[in-house]
Amino acid sequence: MAENCTRKLIVEICNANNLMPKDGQGTASAYAIVDFAGQRRRTKTKFRDLNPVWDEKLEFLVHDIGSMASEILEINLYNDKKIGKRSNFLGKIKLAGTVFVSAGAESLVYYSLEKRSVFSQVKGEIGVKNFYVDEEAAPTPPEQKEETAEEKPPEEEKPAEENKEEAPKEEEKPNPPPPESSNPQDAVAASTSETNPAPEEENNQPLANKEEPPTETAKYKAETGKSTELIINNLELRSLSGDHNRIGYDLVDPMPFLYVRVVKAKVANKEPACPLHAKIVIGTHSIKTKTQIDRDWDQVFAFDKERLNSSSLEVSVWTEEGKNEEAPSSLVESCLGTVPFDLQEVPKRVPPDSPLAPQWYSLESESETGNDVMVAVWVGTQADEAFQEAWQSDSGGLIPETRAKVYLSPKLWYLRLTVIQTQDLQLDLVSEAKVRSPEIFVKALLGAQLFKTSRTQVGSAWNEDLVFVAAEPFEPFLVVKVEDASNGQSVGEVKIHVSSIDRRTDDKTEVKSRWFNLIGGENKPYAGRIHVRVCLEGGYHVLDEAAHVTSDVRATAKQLTKPPIGLLDVGIRGANNLLPVKTKDGPCGTTDAYVVAKYGPKWIRTRTILDQFNPHWNEQYTWDVYDPCTVLTIGVFDNGRYKGDKDVSIGKVRIRLSTLDTNKVYRNSYTLTVLSPDGAKKMGEIEIAIRFCCSSWLSLIQAYGSPMLPRMHHVSPLGPAQQDILRYTAMRIVMARLARSEPALGQEVVQFMLDSDAHVWSMRRSKANWFRVVGCLSRVASLVRWLDEIRTWVYPPTTVLVHGLLVAAVVCSHLVLPTIFMYAFLILALRLRYCRRIPYNMESRLSYVDVVSPDELDEEFDEFPTNKSSDTIRIRYDRLRALASRVQTLLGDVAAQGERLEALFSWKDPRATGILLVFCLFVSLLFYLVPLKVLVLGAGFYYIRHPRFRDDMPSIPINFFRRLPSLSDQIM
Repeated sequence: MAENCTRKLIVEICNANNLMPKDGQGTASAYAIVDFAGQRRRTKTKFRDLNPVWDEKLEFLVHDIGSMASEILEINLYNDKKIGKRSNFLGKIKLAGTVFVSAGAESLVYYSLEKRSVFSQVKGEIGVKNFYVDEEAAPTPPEQKEETAEEKPPEEEKPAEENKEEAPKEEEKPNPPPPESSNPQDAVAASTSETNPAPEEENNQPLANKEEPPTETAKYKAETGKSTELIINNLELRSLSGDHNRIGYDLVDPMPFLYVRVVKAKVANKEPACPLHAKIVIGTHSIKTKTQIDRDWDQVFAFDKERLNSSSLEVSVWTEEGKNEEAPSSLVESCLGTVPFDLQEVPKRVPPDSPLAPQWYSLESESETGNDVMVAVWVGTQADEAFQEAWQSDSGGLIPETRAKVYLSPKLWYLRLTVIQTQDLQLDLVSEAKVRSPEIFVKALLGAQLFKTSRTQVGSAWNEDLVFVAAEPFEPFLVVKVEDASNGQSVGEVKIHVSSIDRRTDDKTEVKSRWFNLIGGENKPYAGRIHVRVCLEGGYHVLDEAAHVTSDVRATAKQLTKPPIGLLDVGIRGANNLLPVKTKDGPCGTTDAYVVAKYGPKWIRTRTILDQFNPHWNEQYTWDVYDPCTVLTIGVFDNGRYKGDKDVSIGKVRIRLSTLDTNKVYRNSYTLTVLSPDGAKKMGEIEIAIRFCCSSWLSLIQAYGSPMLPRMHHVSPLGPAQQDILRYTAMRIVMARLARSEPALGQEVVQFMLDSDAHVWSMRRSKANWFRVVGCLSRVASLVRWLDEIRTWVYPPTTVLVHGLLVAAVVCSHLVLPTIFMYAFLILALRLRYCRRIPYNMESRLSYVDVVSPDELDEEFDEFPTNKSSDTIRIRYDRLRALASRVQTLLGDVAAQGERLEALFSWKDPRATGILLVFCLFVSLLFYLVPLKVLVLGAGFYYIRHPRFRDDMPSIPINFFRRLPSLSDQIM
C-alpha cells in the first residue's frame, strides 16, 4: 500500500427485521449507533417500525491500514426515548475487521442481534453491507504544513459550528455504553467523549476528526509500521498466527546451526568476466556456491552444529578459467585465497537480535594478493530468519522437494444452477411427415464436473438445481447445453462467465433469473432460449474432507467469518525408531522423513531429514481456531519425489481440539501405524507438542451452543447423496491444486490426509462399526441385566433395598429428579480423577486391524473397478452375500415390529384391536378411580415380585404382541 493512500470504511445500515417491541405500545423507534476505531456514527430514527429500513451509508477513516484486520466494528440498536416511554437496548452485533471486503465485492448480509447481558430481551436481525475504499491522498506542499497545523481553514469551521448547534439535541438521546475495547486507552477516550462534551465544543472539532500533534511513538509507528505497545489482547490473535518470531519456538528444542553467509568478493588481478565461486569446508563437509560472473552470491548455508567433525571453518574463493561450451573439459580452477575461522570464536545470535552484518576479509594466499570476500558467520537456531531460505545440511541442501513449505487450499464455492425452462427450440425433425414430441434434457459443465437434469417434454419446465464446486481462481466458463434425448444430438449451448455470476450469502438475497440465447453451431447462430438462475453460494461451507475429521466449518463468504476464538500451536519435535522404507546402495534401507500437518485451509510441510531413522525437525507452526470441535491431522511420509518416485505414508495422527485443556502444553509420543495389503505395521513414533490457547472462556462456551455448520446448511440443506458427491469433487479439486504448487504436494499425500477412501467398501470398517454399535448398546444391555437380577431376586438384599427406594420415590416424587441429577453430578465429579491426560489418537484395536484377514485387506486396497481374477471376485461376492443375508434378516425383523404396532391400531386383526379397545376403556376407568401413586407402587411391586409368584413362560403382553400380523407374509 502506498504511503499517500488513505482508506475509508463504508458501513451501510440497510434494514432490520422482527425487532423486539420496546415502547410499551407493541412497536419500537429504532436507530443504530456504529463504533469503529474510536469513531462513532448514528443513523436516523425510524418511528414505530419493527422492520425499519435505513439505507444509510456511514464513513469511517482507517487510521492504520495494517491493523484494520484487528479492529472491531460494533453496531448497537436502541429505541429512541423521545418517542417511547423508555430508552431500551434492542440488540448489537460485533464484526471483526477480517470481514471487510474491497468495494465491488460487498453483499447484503443479515446478522442475528446479540444480547448485551444475560437478562437482555433481544430478537431479530440487521442487514449490513461493509466495504472499504482506497483513495489517493493529495500531498501537502512543505511550505504549507505549518500553516495547516496552526490555522484551520473556514471549511473546517462550518462543520464545527453545526456540531455546536446539534449538541443540545444529542443530549436528549440515550447514551449507549461505550464500545468494548481491549485497549484501556481507547476505553478511557470513549468514556471521556460521552461524559465530557465540553472540550469537544471548545476546540470546535468533532471527536472522531480531532487532530493531535504526533507523538514520538506515533512517528515511530508511522515510519516503521511497528507498534511500541507490548500488550497482547484477543484482537491480535490473527496477527500472531503468522509471526513465529513473536511467539517464539517454545514447544520445541533449540537446534544449534552454524550459519555462513557468503555475500560477494573483490578480485584485484582478474578480468571482470571471469566466473568465480566460493567454497566452504568444515572437516569432511564441503559445499560451494553458485558460479557467478558478477561475483555477487549472497547465499546462506546452515550446518547442523552437532554433526560437525571439525572446530575450524575455511571459506575460499576459486576462479574458473577456460570454461566454454565447445571444450568443457578445459576448465581450470585456481584458488584465490582462503579465510579461516575458529568455530569456538563464532558469535551467537538469537532472534529478535538484528541480523549479523557481513564483513570484508582478506583472502590469504601465497600467489594472490588484494583479494577480499564479504562473509558473515554466526551460530543460531532454527528460529533464525535465514533458516528457511538457507542451504541446510540435514535436508540435502537446496533441493526444492525437501524444503519446508506452507500451502493453502483453494477457496471453494458452491455454484448453484437452477434450470427453469426453454423456449423456441430449433429441433431437427426426423421425418417431415411425422412430427414428434421429443424429450430433452440440460447438461451443464464446469471444468471436469458434469451434471444433468431429468428428461422432459419440449415446453415443460424443470425447476431443478444443479450444484457444482467452484474454486478460486474460477474456471472461465460454465457451459450449459440442451440435448435431444432421442438422438443424442445437441440442440444448442451457452457459455456463462463464472466471474460475472452473482454471489449471495443467505437465502434472503434474491437472485434474478436470466434468459440466454442458445447457439447451435456455425450454421445455427440461434437455436432457442433457456431460462436459468445461477449464483455462487457463499453461505455454505464446502466440505473437502471427511465429515467426522473436519478441521474447518466456516462459511465461504468472508462477510460471515467470525473472529477466531483462540490459537493452536503445534511443535513437531521429532520421530523415533522409524523403519526403513526404501533401499539404498544394496540391501541397506533408509528413510527420508517429513511431516505434513493440516488444520483448516492451511497445510504445513516440514523439511525432509535425509537418511535418518530418528529425525529431529523441531519446527513450530500456528493456526487460528474458529471452532473447538475440530480435528488436527498430522501425517508422516517418506520423501521419494526428490528422486522421481512417489511419497510413501508412514503413519497418521489425529487430535480433536475439544479434548485439550486450554493454555496447557501436551508433549507426547504417538505410535505411527500404517495399513497395507500385508497388514498393519508399526513404523515408529512421532513426538509432538501441542497447545490450545483461548483468551475468552465465554467465547469458547458459546461455541458449544452454536451450530456446527453455517446457517444455509439448515435453512436450505443439501441431500446426503449430493453432499457426498460434492465432497469428493472438492477433494479432487484440492488435490489437483496442491499438486500444481512448487514444490508439489503429491496427490498420494493429500489423499492420505483427507481420507479420500473413507467411502470405499471395507469389511474391516464394517466390522469396526458393528462393534462400535455393540459397544454403545452394551450399556443398555448391562442395565437390562441388572433389572432382571433385581426382579429375579438374584441378590435378595439388593432387591429389598430397591423396594424401599421405590416406596420413597412414590411418596416423595418431587425429590426424584433432583436426586437423579445430584447423583449424576457426583458420578461425573468422581470420574474427573480418572480423566485421560493424553490427547486421544487413532487406535488399532478400535480400527479392527489386528484380527483382519489378509484377503479382507486385499479387498480393501483393491482398485475400483476391480482387476482381480474371476475366482477371487466370486469368493468375495459369496462372502458379501452371506453378510448381506444376515443384514437383510435383521432389517426384516426390525420392520416387523413396527408393522405389528401399526396393525394393532388399524384393525388389521379385528380381535386383537378389539381386545386393545376394551383394555383401554378399563385402564382409563382405573386411572380415574385409583390415585396415580398407588398404581405406580403396585406396578413396581408386581414387576419385582418374588420368583415364587412368577411363571417361567413369557408374559401375556409379549405373547399378545408377537401374535400381531406384519407384512412379512406378503413379501414374495
